[in-house]
Amino acid sequence: MRAVQLIAKGELRLTALPQPEPAAGEVLLRIEAAGICGTDRHLFHGDFPCQMPVTLGHEFCGTVVSGDLPVGTRVACDPNISCGTCPDCRRGRVNLCPNNVAIGIHRDGGFAEFAVMPSHRAHILPPNLPALHGAFCEPLACTLHGLDLGAPKPGERVAILGGGVIGLLALQLAKAAGAEVMLVTRQRVKRDLAVDLGADHATATPTGVLQIWPEGADLVMECAGVIDTVEAAPRIARRGGRVVILGVLPKGELVRIEPFDLLFREISFLTAFINPFTQSRATAMIASGLIRLDPLITRVIPLEDAPHAIASPPRAGEVKVIIVP
Repeated sequence: MRAVQLIAKGELRLTALPQPEPAAGEVLLRIEAAGICGTDRHLFHGDFPCQMPVTLGHEFCGTVVSGDLPVGTRVACDPNISCGTCPDCRRGRVNLCPNNVAIGIHRDGGFAEFAVMPSHRAHILPPNLPALHGAFCEPLACTLHGLDLGAPKPGERVAILGGGVIGLLALQLAKAAGAEVMLVTRQRVKRDLAVDLGADHATATPTGVLQIWPEGADLVMECAGVIDTVEAAPRIARRGGRVVILGVLPKGELVRIEPFDLLFREISFLTAFINPFTQSRATAMIASGLIRLDPLITRVIPLEDAPHAIASPPRAGEVKVIIVP
């Protein structure tokens, strides 16, 4: 089979591999769609540790070919395999498991024609759901975790920093919670898309938030993973407001935060990591059609174009690129 493998830092290769065989408790999937994530670019640049060589791809769906589920079942992958026995797992913090094995990072993932995964990480999709939509289950699950922590209430004001896929999913979830929502991104095309998806306001810079909401936002969702927006997030939160960091900065990157300001305005500063127990909810939301996904799909590409797409910076206005093997 063909697969896109990270061979070494800065080296991606479309290669031929033997078709994998599922072990007991696993399923073999024929991959239907796999989304390129910012994490894949971080892995390519060596910003995150991973097991190399490895077939990338942790946002994917496919059809069961063999294994522990009925042949022909369509499933989305929850890529995070926690150990279940460590202190973090036993207290329910499975996303913090130090023994976590992530499909597409520590073991071969979905940028291939076939992939093997544990059957207990498979979430069943409706047979009539567009395959491209199934590839959004994992990023939506991660976004749901961030919204769970931020807990927007009807009538609150939510500022979302970043117009990528996580930001645009967070926008839709915050609107569904009854909040007034503003999206912040420098790209005009993404501001227009945000308004089309239901944003009440869209502005180019964090300063623009305070021009529209002088008291600030009740909740700020940082979804860009950029130093400037992480530093700006508490400054645009109102007194007693909350900040949730969903964006991922490279390991070792530092930001400047003023503890005095956090203390005297009692700003809650939270972080959200991956998708603890949210994948089934995300799958159900996507199956229901509650989340608009087609406007988020920028390009659909074959496997042979994936190495260049991952190694290159996102194009202007790009939201989500999906690989169809």
